[in-house]
Amino acid sequence: MFQKLLIANRGEIAVRIIRACREMGIRTVAVYSEADREALHTQLADEAVCIGPALAKESYLDMERILSAAVATHAEAIHPGFGFLSENSRFAQACGRCGITFIGPDARMIQSMGNKAQARKTMVEAGIPVIPGTREPVQDAEEAAARAEAIGYPVMVKAALGGGGKGMRTAWTQEELTEKFQTAQLEAKAAFGGGTMYLEKYVQSPRHVEVQILADRHGHTLYLGTRDCSVQRGHQKVVEEAPCQAISQETARKMGETAVRAARAVGYVNAGTVEFLVDKDEKFYFMEMNTRIQVEHPVTEMVTGLDLIKEQIRIAAGEKLSLSQEDVAVGGHAIECRINAEDPERKFLPCPGTISYLYLPGGCGVRVDSAVYPGYTVPPYYDSMLVKLIVHGKDRQEALAKMHSALGEVVLEGVKTNVDFLYRILEHPVFREGQAGTDFIEKYLQ
Repeated sequence: MFQKLLIANRGEIAVRIIRACREMGIRTVAVYSEADREALHTQLADEAVCIGPALAKESYLDMERILSAAVATHAEAIHPGFGFLSENSRFAQACGRCGITFIGPDARMIQSMGNKAQARKTMVEAGIPVIPGTREPVQDAEEAAARAEAIGYPVMVKAALGGGGKGMRTAWTQEELTEKFQTAQLEAKAAFGGGTMYLEKYVQSPRHVEVQILADRHGHTLYLGTRDCSVQRGHQKVVEEAPCQAISQETARKMGETAVRAARAVGYVNAGTVEFLVDKDEKFYFMEMNTRIQVEHPVTEMVTGLDLIKEQIRIAAGEKLSLSQEDVAVGGHAIECRINAEDPERKFLPCPGTISYLYLPGGCGVRVDSAVYPGYTVPPYYDSMLVKLIVHGKDRQEALAKMHSALGEVVLEGVKTNVDFLYRILEHPVFREGQAGTDFIEKYLQ
């Protein structure tokens, strides 16, 4: 097992990884930008190294500076968390060249599945059902228009290196496509450093259901149930649940087995998430595979009792999975709400600032993943997520009641948040009845 691990990330996921490492007896190294000098992850880690200015491209996206920090502190492994360099195959490859273990799949797997356009092509060849769309990358708006005619409108324009809802737009007509393509491409270049795009047929009012998988280096791959991530705003997930109760157990089993086949098709190793769109007839289509830990991983942990970060680290260290598919038991229901520093009344404008007072809930079945504290200044340079509030109940009804109660205890002063908006979601009859599709917020709450 590793003696020292560097976390190439910030915020709550960096804190989450530090805590897992502490329990495993692994020393940790935090990296931080100048804007994050007083961040919680820099204070909790055993060592902390400043890697540059506030802008992510000069710090958290700077491979050379991160690798230099790892070498200087004698870290044996790097955990990338999510976002930033977590799905960058060049970074995984560079780690290997420096003799440092990358906590995740190797560069070849990231290239195969992390590139969304390449992943579609790979899945088609493996016989996995995919949404109709382009099999080759699309480079410009003119080419996109020609391809869209063959697919049929509406279409989704998506970044090949995308994730987190960035670099995605829906075009309903040919007239809209040029503008939507160019906007999505510019966003993709800024967020991921690449403007390669692809097109998919837009499936109207689907459910966004994903399957968490784990795979070790000894040929064992298993799935850990489903997550319903349909409640989204601008393709950014807002509320997530596990398991998905909008599909039958038989469909859930088939999706899990399909996810395992998808992972084995590329020889996948470590934790990953296979994402599907599910229509009203429970027909499901492969959408993409995220070759990293997900923001919403806690809901799977709550219903399975597994620590996915620890599993990632053990797999990377060469250990076998400690359980088989028959051992995986999904119990109860979990819900996660993302509390962001944003103003819903001003089109969800990010609201950086200093937190003057903070009280967060607790109690049986309530979990809080966060890196904020009273007096912490939320910087304007990064994602606006402040807190992940997660609850677990014996069934969905109990989990809903528990989340409603927990949200009522949140007191966060000094910055605007979306807590009241989360209440609106929880109290809406369509959501309470479990009928929310990916267009739920757009249709009912905007």
